[in-house]
Amino acid sequence: MTHDLSNKKDFFGHPRALFILFFTEMWERFSFYGMKALLIFYLTRYHLFSDTSGNLLIGSYAALVYAVPVIGGFIADRYLGFRKAIVFGGIMLVLGHIGMAYEGNAATQSVTGEITRDDAALQIFYFSLSLIIVGVGFLKANISSLVGELYQIGDKRRDSGFTLFYMGINLGSFLATIICVWLGETYGWSYGFAAAGVGMFFGLLTFISGRKLLMGKGESKVPEFLEKKSFGLKNEWLIYLVSVSSALLFWQMVQRHEVVSNSLMIAGAVSFIYIIYYSITQLDKKAREQLIALTILIVFTVIFWALFEQAYTSLNLFADRILDRTIFGYTISAGQFLSFNALFIILLAPVFAWLWVKLGKYNPNTAVKFSIALLFVGLGFGSLVLGIGLSGLGKVAMVWLILTYFLHTCGELCLSPVGLSAVTKLSPVKIVGFMMGVWFLATASSEFIASILANIASVDTSNGTAPDLNLAKQSYLTLFEYLFYTGLGFGIILLALSPVIKKLMHGVDKELNN
Repeated sequence: MTHDLSNKKDFFGHPRALFILFFTEMWERFSFYGMKALLIFYLTRYHLFSDTSGNLLIGSYAALVYAVPVIGGFIADRYLGFRKAIVFGGIMLVLGHIGMAYEGNAATQSVTGEITRDDAALQIFYFSLSLIIVGVGFLKANISSLVGELYQIGDKRRDSGFTLFYMGINLGSFLATIICVWLGETYGWSYGFAAAGVGMFFGLLTFISGRKLLMGKGESKVPEFLEKKSFGLKNEWLIYLVSVSSALLFWQMVQRHEVVSNSLMIAGAVSFIYIIYYSITQLDKKAREQLIALTILIVFTVIFWALFEQAYTSLNLFADRILDRTIFGYTISAGQFLSFNALFIILLAPVFAWLWVKLGKYNPNTAVKFSIALLFVGLGFGSLVLGIGLSGLGKVAMVWLILTYFLHTCGELCLSPVGLSAVTKLSPVKIVGFMMGVWFLATASSEFIASILANIASVDTSNGTAPDLNLAKQSYLTLFEYLFYTGLGFGIILLALSPVIKKLMHGVDKELNN
């Protein structure tokens, strides 16, 4: 009887609440990727940052964006519940994007080369980034967890539900990199950033209006604790107050790259030491070896994402300065090329899902899939090396960058879908949450490393423009050759290690690939 009742509340075979979460996440990713696509151009063209400074700022911001959801997830799980955490995160994101829409005055450069910037506008910009960091921290991990809560254990619809949800992510990314970039580059930065904010506002409105459809899912496990008072305030409001105050810390951190770098290194070292300690003192041989296998895989994901995330720094600037972006008399904005990643995921995800099933017993093990991902991301940069080589003294044809995004997306589809599953299956039950935190910490580290790598191709700019096409091409060629060999090299190393890693996984690998 219960089953019949739930069916009446279903939509295309899934809980109606899934589509509320789909559109919430779509708009959240619209705001996130729309803003991120404009960021490097806003910094280098409007505020006249050097490539190096712009890359490092984006690296610090992106690292914090991926590290903070570990804390936001813990607070939601232990205290607030997913629903309240998502609403709070959404409010922070809307406020952050409103702040981003304030441009201030454009930087100016004197004849002697001295640059004058609007420092007050930049501080508002940094603080807006810190609000977005807090917002993503409370929304990103928790909305995915809430999707999981919609399905009971053993519900066969769970995987297809997550597939639909991730389509929302990519639809948001695809639309954002076309619309926000077009508005930002055509009408002014404030229009592009404001569009991202409007998108997030729609996402928040969608989520709040669909509360009834959640049917009590995602609520706090300790409502009585939230109602209690501490220091004269309800605990719930105290959590919000402390969380908003944390934006002051991120406001300073995002401007100090060495602080972010040191924090990541310390957190990484402590995590690694704890993994070794725990595996030696708490685990039997099988569980220890599975944890070792997972740790090796996580290390290689850092390399993959450090190469893949060139998209928002070096590849964006390359598209702006080196690429022939004119087709049939129409010039495509540099940032709009980022939409190809999302487009290829939408087109290729079903193909890859079909391929793994079709291969059956020949389906590659997880380590082999990770190594294929590294080979793909390396080959993507090989495409650009070839394109630069064939361009002579002119600009590079856009087909080479499109091919790069195609190959990078193929790599992403080999690594990303099985990654989180590997964490949940290979981690000892008592430290699954900790290892998920390590996974996000590794992603955060790769974002920062990506910005350091991008600086290999830093070009001296004057008033936001590259001084010489062929000089700039040489800088990008140096970087892309390095990344080409790095991807292929580590891909081959992991391929050679894959039989050992497979053995350490003790059969869990078969579950991951089914």
